[in-house]
Order: sequence, then C-alpha cells, then structure tokens
Amino acid sequence: MKAKHAINLSKGLTFWVILGLMILYQNFTLGCWIYLALHGTYGFLWLLKDRIYPDKQWEQEISIIQGFVVFGLVCLYWIAPFILISSGTIPSLPLVAAAICLNILGVFLHFTSDAQKYFTLKYQPGLITEGFFARCRNTNYLGEIFIYSAFAMLTQHWLPFLILGGFIITIFIPNMLKKDKSLSRYPEFTDYKHRSGLVFPQLFVPRPTDLEEKKSAI
Repeated sequence: MKAKHAINLSKGLTFWVILGLMILYQNFTLGCWIYLALHGTYGFLWLLKDRIYPDKQWEQEISIIQGFVVFGLVCLYWIAPFILISSGTIPSLPLVAAAICLNILGVFLHFTSDAQKYFTLKYQPGLITEGFFARCRNTNYLGEIFIYSAFAMLTQHWLPFLILGGFIITIFIPNMLKKDKSLSRYPEFTDYKHRSGLVFPQLFVPRPTDLEEKKSAI
C-alpha cells in the first residue's frame, strides 16, 4: 500500500466521525456545525486534490503496519472535534468568524500553492521561485498550519494546539529542511533562500548589495 491510502482514509472519514460525535453527544450547537463544515469539507477537498494533483511524497510504498501507524497519527486530528463536541463548549461568534477567516486563508494557500508546484514541475522541472513561492518556500505547509490552527481555535483547548505543534516539529519542519537540502543542488538556490522565508513569507527582500556583503563576510 501507499502512504496516501492511510492518509486518504482518515481524511475521507473525518466528516462522518464528526457527525457521529454530534449524534452521540446530541450536540448540534452552532460551533459543532461550523466545525463539521470546515473540517469535513477539508477532508473531501484533500481527496479531490489527491485525485487531480497528487503529492509525490505520499506516493511511497509502505507496509501494512506502517499504514496503521500513519492512519493513527493522522487520526490525532480528530481529538479537536471530540473535545469541542463532548465538552459542550460554545465558541463566541467573533472566535467563529476568526476561525473561518483563518481556515479560508489556509485552504487557499495550501491547495493553490500545491497546484502551482504540481503543474509547474510537470511541464517545467526545476526551482520554483515565483507565484506562491516567491517569498515563502513552503506556502503549502503554512496553509496547512493555518487550517489546523483554525480547528484548534474552535475547541478553545490547549491539546489540539499541542498536537499541531507536534506535527510541525516532527513532520513539517523536517520535510521543509529535506526539501531545502534537495533544492540546494540548483545554483540559484542560495540567492532564492536569502529572499524567501522557510515557513512565513519574507516581506523584506535583501538588495543585491546586501547579499554580496553577506557572501563576502562568510
């Protein structure tokens, strides 16, 4: 099996798991419906994205045991809706609005930057230094962080933020650094790295003279 099969199974089940929790706890408050709409839709969009422009890193073959481990790890994201629904917590309307805005921004950055990467590399392999990747080398990961931060905000609990932090430290950041190491084979990567951020966009782009002074100092 491939790693994406375990991930896709979890993403596809998310809507039904959240709906099941709402029925189990008889909690049909606004916050729960908002969470179902945001996280459930994100799961279906993930499956659609995998169908249209799959991510190469999830195409790797893994064992059945590893598949169960991957599925279990991704299912940790279900803790957020469990906390929200089981506790009966009702997020305030300003918090709901903020979470929706952050989620929409995250979905936009995540899916559109992945689309740019996939179709650019399909027809013109090489270093991507424009569009969503002009100022940030990992816009797709930034979008995913925004998405799960929005989910965690709705729960008003520290545990979903801790889980997200664990994924960032153990999976996201190592993948970003691995990508940087791979891209370093391109001669223009050094300059590109100086004018782009690893996770967040670098708003200040060093002037050519600044780069030359930095190189000479090294």
